[in-house]
Amino acid sequence: MSGFLFAFIALLVTGIGARDQLLVAALSHRRGQRPAVLLVGAASAALTAGIAAGGAALVIPMLNGNARLFLAALALGLAGAEMLIARASPTPREPTDSLGAFALVLFVQQLTDAARFMLFGIAVATGAILPAALGGAAGGAGVIAAGWIAAGALAQRSVVPLRRGLGAVVLVVAAVLALRATGRI
Repeated sequence: MSGFLFAFIALLVTGIGARDQLLVAALSHRRGQRPAVLLVGAASAALTAGIAAGGAALVIPMLNGNARLFLAALALGLAGAEMLIARASPTPREPTDSLGAFALVLFVQQLTDAARFMLFGIAVATGAILPAALGGAAGGAGVIAAGWIAAGALAQRSVVPLRRGLGAVVLVVAAVLALRATGRI
């Protein structure tokens, strides 16, 4: 259960202002709140959560407790760095009505974002692959739903300062985990 909750909360927090959420918000703001966009976004979130957790399942048998914790710290560090450094992609000037193109772009963005790094780290640290995957899928779908529902607000306001502040917190957590894994605290 802790793997589910950790992943769910982590994906909700790291998804604030993420590229996938902003893409859904921009598309929904311009073209209206089409339910198909929400469904494609939720399906992509579930698929990428499964891939991140599946990657953790492949790595876990090769690592002992401290190595798992250190790998989780590295994944969290990458997530925090992505939140601090990466910028949202510019909103397409003429978004296509193709759900296939939207799904592909969204899938690639989600596969390489902070939330999936965080999910990978949580799954490695807890060893709870299925609960972490389910929590990640639910959290990712929640982030997409928030972008879809609050399309106008997200399209007009910048959440960059909040996202960068959260990224700094994630980096501090990663540093503490790394120090704990190496026995320094």
